[in-house]
Amino acid sequence: MSPPIFEPLGPQHDRAAFSCGDEALDRYLRQQATQDTRNWVAAPFVLRDPESPRIIGYYTLSTFSIELRDLPTELARRLPRYPRLPAVLIGRLAVDREFNGKGWGGVLLLDALRRSLEQTRQIAAMAVVVEAKNDRARAFYEKYGFVQFSGHEYRLFLPMGTVEQLLSA
Repeated sequence: MSPPIFEPLGPQHDRAAFSCGDEALDRYLRQQATQDTRNWVAAPFVLRDPESPRIIGYYTLSTFSIELRDLPTELARRLPRYPRLPAVLIGRLAVDREFNGKGWGGVLLLDALRRSLEQTRQIAAMAVVVEAKNDRARAFYEKYGFVQFSGHEYRLFLPMGTVEQLLSA
């Protein structure tokens, strides 16, 4: 088997076969992702076997802004006093059930972080933000160093400097 590849979601991908076990994430990929791409709202990327249209997993990226007051005080002190700061949002991240438990979630996350860091060199963003769906998802992101926003149980962020360190390790 050739190594899996990442690419933007396209008509050649078998979205109908994708099932991660979360109806909202499955429905998004099947019904909304193409429209979000067309409207420049989100950029979906898929991971697939190059010999098959079957999707192993996917994630979406879009821009986001962080309220300075939502950041931990020690970090906010070191930043400019702009009321909002630029960030990248990983809006969705899901792995097909058939591929669950094999580390693909981490592979997807690291690719999303790598892509975010590369784009930040063109258009600044001080962090990557995620909205975890539940405690299990929050624990997954925390394992990679994501930190909760003040007052938001499931919104987490990873400063871009930390992303750079993580990817260079």
